[in-house]
Order: sequence, then structure tokens, then C-alpha cells
Amino acid sequence: MAENGAFEKRSSESPARPSARREGVPCWVDAQLSDVEAGRRFYGELFGWTFQEEAEAEAEGEPGESPYRAPAESVRACLDGEPVAALVRKTDGRMPTVWSVYFHTPDATALAARIRAGGGQVVTPPHPVGDLGTAALAADPDGAVFGLWQPGRRSGFGRRHEPGTFAWAELYTRDTDAANAFYGDLFHEALFGPDASPDFGRARVSDVFPAEMPPHFLVHFLVEDVDEALAAVTRLGGRVRVPPFGTSYGRVAVVSDGQGASFALLRR
Repeated sequence: MAENGAFEKRSSESPARPSARREGVPCWVDAQLSDVEAGRRFYGELFGWTFQEEAEAEAEGEPGESPYRAPAESVRACLDGEPVAALVRKTDGRMPTVWSVYFHTPDATALAARIRAGGGQVVTPPHPVGDLGTAALAADPDGAVFGLWQPGRRSGFGRRHEPGTFAWAELYTRDTDAANAFYGDLFHEALFGPDASPDFGRARVSDVFPAEMPPHFLVHFLVEDVDEALAAVTRLGGRVRVPPFGTSYGRVAVVSDGQGASFALLRR
């Protein structure tokens, strides 16, 4: 991996069409919030999302709830009718208010074993979510938490790499060498395969955040104009955490919604 999030190996394949079935490709994101209704207002205005209650989403067989939360705790966010994210109501106020990223796997149990063998932890072991798929939560050796999703009836994103949808996940870590080794082994084909076009990278925590910030994944959403999106975030009650800066994968700003869930705005 190269600095500022760009992988050293990139291909000529369009980044809008990575293999959704390749292990290690980000396939879903969700936000854990205390107030889902407030989240609907914020993200609906910011990204033009519409929302479906779980029952509607379940009837259509599309992603509508967090893979590791009960259906009644979330709503599915859509753009032009296609699923792009979920907003999940926190059932415990001690839980963090965060955006989380999930990586595709054809075998969550086998991947969990490899995570342990590589020095990571399995926070929530693989478990079925009805007939939708199998979910798990894990942490890398530096403590950054991420999700696993083995599709059943539910695959993940309906749209990505378009304005208002997922575009990138950046891992902020204190030990970039360890991250290179861990993820390079764990998701080798997704990162370095012959037609790989990675959707995530890594950087040092201190490159953007204070050194005391815990290691974490930062979910990026594509926007047409970073400055206009920043103005909208502020108007809607959010905060600008890190002003726009340049990276190898585009112009980025870090913001948070009105409840404190941080995410990034990206202009390629």
C-alpha cells in the first residue's frame, strides 16, 4: 500500500465496477445512531437519499438493516430506488456513534479463522441473519473494527461510486507496516489481483487526526463539489472535522453528522 490511501497496484478496470464477489471488496456501510429519524433528515437532505422501513426492504429482499442488528432497529437508505446504506438505532447508549464498513467474503467462518491467525480479533463471531447472509465483526491487530458479510439473499450495495454513494474506505492506523502485512495477506486478491481496483487504503492516524485518535476505518461518500457539501453539512447541524485536503484518490474533507458519526466527503 502507498501512503495517503492509494494502493501501489491499480488496474485499468473501472473503479466503479470492482468484482462484488471478490473477498475483501467493501460491500455495505451503516451508521449506528441514537436518533434514526434525525439521521434520515440529515442524510436525506445531504445526499438525496430516500428511506424504507425494514418490512418494506425485507419484502424486496434488499439490504435494509445492519447485518448484526435486529430488523426493527434500522432503515434502508436508497438512491434512485437502489440500496446504498443503512441507518441503525443504537440499543445501548454506550455504543459508539459511527459509520462502519463491511467486506465481502464467500466464507465468513474461514475468514474469521484467518483474521485470528493474522493477529486480529473476532469481536462478533459469524452468525446467520435469517436467509439474508452471514455476518461478523472483527478488529485488526491495531484495533480498527470492520465487518464481514457473506451474502445469502442479500448481496450489498445496489449503487456505488456515484455522487451520494460509497466511494472509498480509508484505514487510519498507527502501524502502517502491520496494516500492510495484515490486509495484504487477508484480502490479497482484492488488493493485488490481476484485475484489482481497490476500494480502500490506509494512512497514519497522525496524517489527518490527532495521535490519540483510535485506529479506525473512515467511510467516504462521493460528492460533486466538496465545498458545497461542506456548506450543506454545516447548515444541517453537522460539523467540519478536517477541512479539505488532497490525497492520491481525490479531494477529501472529514465531517460528522449532528449526532457525531464521522465520515468523509470525496471528489475524485
